[in-house]
Formats: sequence, structure tokens, C-alpha cells
Amino acid sequence: MSNFSIQSLYNWYRNTLRNPKYRWWIILGTLLYIFSPIDIAPDFIPIIGQIDDIAVLTLLVSEVSQLLIDKVKSRQEATVAADSATPSAKTVEVESVPIE
Repeated sequence: MSNFSIQSLYNWYRNTLRNPKYRWWIILGTLLYIFSPIDIAPDFIPIIGQIDDIAVLTLLVSEVSQLLIDKVKSRQEATVAADSATPSAKTVEVESVPIE
């Protein structure tokens, strides 16, 4: 019997979502799962039927938002690196003299 855990499923989902080759397939599959009446806990069962959908939707939103945050940070770092690589302003040394 194989070792199955929620943590291993979460790690697989997260790693696959971070792979650009499979990202849109995972997002599409997750959305299909959420709107499908066939899932782990059928939606016609009150409360329990919605818990798995909410958990999967929360996972999707948190991971996609983290991907977007990482992308924005990398763009900002690239912009800062590009700005520091091409100095647009040079430092000028000036002697100060008090005015009396």
C-alpha cells in the first residue's frame, strides 16, 4: 500500500501548479471539480457537501495569489536591478561652508 496523506496531496498540487506546463490544466481541473456535482462529498449533502469545495477553492485562491505576488516581486526586483545597473544620476561631492 502506498503512503497517502493530505500533506503529500497538497505538495503535489502546489508543485504542479507552480509548473508553467501544467498550471492552466490544474486551474481548469480545480474549477471543474468545484462546479461538478460529482466529488468527494456530494453537494446535495448539507454543509459537508460544501466543505470540500470550499477547501479546494481556498487552496486554489491562495496558491494563485502567491504566484501573482511572486511574479510582482520578481518584476520589481528586475526593475530595481535594471535601474541600479544603469546609473542615471551621479553623486556629486560638495563642500559645505557655514553662512554667518
